[in-house]
Amino acid sequence: MGLLPAKGMKEQEERKTAASPEGALREIWVWMKLTAAGLLFVVLIHQYFFHFSTVRGISMEPTLEDGEWLFINKTIRLGGVPQRGDVIVIKRTGDDGQEPAFLVKRVVAVGGDEVHIRRGRLYVNGQAVPEPYTDTLIEDGGFEPYTVEEGQFFVMGDNRRQYASHDSRSFGPVSLDEVVGRVEWILWPLDKWRGL
Repeated sequence: MGLLPAKGMKEQEERKTAASPEGALREIWVWMKLTAAGLLFVVLIHQYFFHFSTVRGISMEPTLEDGEWLFINKTIRLGGVPQRGDVIVIKRTGDDGQEPAFLVKRVVAVGGDEVHIRRGRLYVNGQAVPEPYTDTLIEDGGFEPYTVEEGQFFVMGDNRRQYASHDSRSFGPVSLDEVVGRVEWILWPLDKWRGL
């Protein structure tokens, strides 16, 4: 019987260790730790940095259409605030305590701004707002001048047809606590892929 070289002996020992019950348990434990670390990473990324969402409904047409997939940047909550023109996702709990709804809307005014709607046009601080993202005048009627409180945001859907959007005209301004993130990209379908 010949002697095994040192390298061959080491490989043989490793095979024996892996084949033993202790080796199998050790390997399972390593895989469990790696899986837990991976899941924690995904949860942290989803909670604080970004996630994907799907458009449901017509309130943001023509900018966003039903069924499109969106990339949502959640880092806006870590140091920035939404600006006029940003498309954001908000989490609203109904007045009747129902399940929270996630809504996609455009910020049209921020704290300190005065919002006014007359003759189908949006005015902020007395100036008509150019809105190239809409395809019609506001059909829901006027809205008396309203000053947005500091730390709040007045949001509207881009679809300005009558009854098309449930937004700050009906439920009031939203706070930063209600902002989930800013829509950065349309990801799907591929022919609609673009940044906002």
